[in-house]
Amino acid sequence: MESKFNFKEKEEKIYKDWEEKGYFKARIDKSKKPFVISMPPPNVTAKLHIGHALDNTIQDVFIRYHRLKGEPTLWVPGTDHASIATEVKVVEKLKKEGKTKHELGREGFLKEAWAWKEEYGGQITNQLRKLGCSCDWDKERFTMDEGCSEAVLEVFEKLYNEGLIYKGERIVNWCPNCKTSISETEVEYEEQNSYLWHIKYPVEGSDDEYVTVATTRPETMLGDTAVAVNPSDERYKHLVGKRVFLPLANRYIPVVADHYVDMEFGTGVVKITPAHDPNDFEVGSRHNLEVIKIMNEDATMNENALKYAGLDRNEARKQVINDLKEQGFLVKEEPYTHNVGLCYRCHTTIEPYISNQWFVKMKDLVKPAIETVKNGDIKFVPKRFEKTYFNWMENIQDWCISRQLWWGHRIPAYYCDKCGKVTVSKKHITKCECGGNLTQDEDTLDTWFSSALWPFSTLGWPKETEDFKYFYPTSMLVTGYDIITFWVSKMIFSGIHYTGKIPFDTVYVHGLVRDSKGRKMSKSLGNGVDPLEIIDKYGTDALRFSLIQNISAGNDIRYMEEKVEAARNFANKLWNAAKFVNMYVKDLNGDSVENLCPEDEWILTKLTKLKDQVMKNMDKYEIGVALQDIYDFIWFDFCDWYIEMVKPRLYQSSSNEYIPAIWTLNKVLISALKLLHPFMPYITEEIYQNLKKNKESIMLEEFSEEKFDFKEQAENVEITMAFIKAIRNMRAEKDIKPSKKIDVKVLFEEEKLQKTFKNCEAYLTKMASLGNLNYITEDKINKEDTVIHLDGMNIYLDLSNIIDKEEELKKLEKELSEYENELKRANGMLSNERFVAKAPKELIEKEKEKQEKYNDLIQKVKQRIEELQKM
Repeated sequence: MESKFNFKEKEEKIYKDWEEKGYFKARIDKSKKPFVISMPPPNVTAKLHIGHALDNTIQDVFIRYHRLKGEPTLWVPGTDHASIATEVKVVEKLKKEGKTKHELGREGFLKEAWAWKEEYGGQITNQLRKLGCSCDWDKERFTMDEGCSEAVLEVFEKLYNEGLIYKGERIVNWCPNCKTSISETEVEYEEQNSYLWHIKYPVEGSDDEYVTVATTRPETMLGDTAVAVNPSDERYKHLVGKRVFLPLANRYIPVVADHYVDMEFGTGVVKITPAHDPNDFEVGSRHNLEVIKIMNEDATMNENALKYAGLDRNEARKQVINDLKEQGFLVKEEPYTHNVGLCYRCHTTIEPYISNQWFVKMKDLVKPAIETVKNGDIKFVPKRFEKTYFNWMENIQDWCISRQLWWGHRIPAYYCDKCGKVTVSKKHITKCECGGNLTQDEDTLDTWFSSALWPFSTLGWPKETEDFKYFYPTSMLVTGYDIITFWVSKMIFSGIHYTGKIPFDTVYVHGLVRDSKGRKMSKSLGNGVDPLEIIDKYGTDALRFSLIQNISAGNDIRYMEEKVEAARNFANKLWNAAKFVNMYVKDLNGDSVENLCPEDEWILTKLTKLKDQVMKNMDKYEIGVALQDIYDFIWFDFCDWYIEMVKPRLYQSSSNEYIPAIWTLNKVLISALKLLHPFMPYITEEIYQNLKKNKESIMLEEFSEEKFDFKEQAENVEITMAFIKAIRNMRAEKDIKPSKKIDVKVLFEEEKLQKTFKNCEAYLTKMASLGNLNYITEDKINKEDTVIHLDGMNIYLDLSNIIDKEEELKKLEKELSEYENELKRANGMLSNERFVAKAPKELIEKEKEKQEKYNDLIQKVKQRIEELQKM
């Protein structure tokens, strides 16, 4: 083996070998239940970020784990066309080239978008390979490929024929920058400081009576068609049915009574603007109010805004406020903080806007999807995220699925220029039954419409393919909690409604990757992490390990480069241990062995417990706990203890204990590699191929059913380890170097323990750095010896020739003087009233910690001096 694992050279070579030999390919075995994951498809807009690295590492861990369990596995890779995001990127690219979308026309623009997809989609799949993702690349899909597009058309036609898709004018979330509708799930809310403006609306026929309305958007008053009060509000009952004057618009609007109005909020009177507020739209529908749209698609004011026409909405607001002040209609303005909706892609403030769009009726569609989670057919890990899911699904509104974009699945609705009939068809048609020419709807579908079909469209549905019949439903979905409403909910109702089966039985929800200070990563903060840069510096295994170690489902994690460094150090430790084992495996000549020593039986028993515990935690989705257990076993049990225990035996090749030591080293290391492989696939493969020179790949291995249970021997070895730790602790406490051998006598409570010690003397004396090790009876105790009490034994140490009493006392007196000076300084700081009054709290606490620390050290040194003086 090489001196170190050269990840830069080896990783790409190993992955290429895996892929070329078809190790990732799913195979149908009808005698076994498959384990299947559909990769949440990354958008073809940019390179992968650290969140993608976490998400895909978790998926790969589960895929590799179930592959090692001997299950047929399928991980379907793919990418998403991401309609808004990609269109924005392509428009930006064209702008830099001096071109516009409309100059190119739809066909020319789509050519540009497909070229973008080919370039960036290819980059993403290469990055996924760099992460070690063991996907079945032969089954790679794209949300706009032929098969997925066929599924989209099938579903649209089906829902339309069932009366669940309709077109109509409703309030939508409109992005004035992207110039398209977006769904509620695509709106990001941000707390912003603004004002609440209180405006007089004079009552018709009265010289001094008026109602006051409070609004955060005074510019929309130009589209008011009523004011509303609660029918139970005694203050305003006399006004219901009357009219009030609408300032600036110079017209009268009715006062209506509606239970939507909260009597306790503000003045109890609200302005109703049906074209620019979703709640007002509902009130307007109940009272047959006029709908007046006062804005254009780009959020400039239209002709209905009278003198403000042509102004941007923000400029219009300023002028409206000024005019209200001048004309005496502004009562007051007060500071107000509220949530403002932004487009999740371009971060422009969205506009509630009445528009003619396509919608899906959701109420009936989601009922089975709610029930399937309630009855446990689909479980969320952790369970608390069911609340997010239920809250969204039980309060769901009709889904606006049309987008005013060119990149995406074009809506399969056709309009006749002769009879006006609308025809929906999954087949492209050009002629109406009446003979008229058909024109296809210009709009495309919301990205999530196709993503909702991902678990089954990727397997060939609507065709009854062999893959669909065997691999669907899939096993689990791995995703972040931020898209439970965006995507998870849509996949569940879609799977049930279109296939009659749930799309997966488990939703594993992970948190976000934050920076070391706990902040969300963003371009504005400049705290993003490029996983490819980390891989180039530390290797894929180290990055994967650092992302998974000690994580728990649903909780955010903090990215720290120190954790990646620690993971690399672990990889180095493993590599060095493997190099040591590799020096001896050539002497093995069989798969079984006799004459195991106690330490062999101990490590084999620990191995069995580890495997059981790891599989138990993996099956409970506690992958962070499983990895920590593997780490502890390899670092401490195997490297720090077992290898050191067997070294004396390995230096005696003629001994009967030589082969059992090598066999155990090899057996334990290979088994540990298999457990670690899902997390660190590259280094485990390289070590495996060095140890198992006649074997092809660790990816063809399965977990062994073999179990070892040497309970009594293992417990006895644990006692010898406690003995070694006790001697080492005593050495550290008394500052005795390992090079100085100590003579030790041991008094056992039971004779059988003495037998264990005799069997383990070779490593006991080496690891505890002992001179003579003798077993005594009570009458042989030397009262001058230092004694250590352990369960089942007393240990007597002769330190008379080890410690230079005078030299040690001088050293301790010097230490005591230093500690007393430090304590004096800390006491002085804390007794200084000016320091305590003005210093930061953290600094004061630091001085208090020093005070406590040096007090403790002084007591320990004084105790040690006292002990030495008695010797």
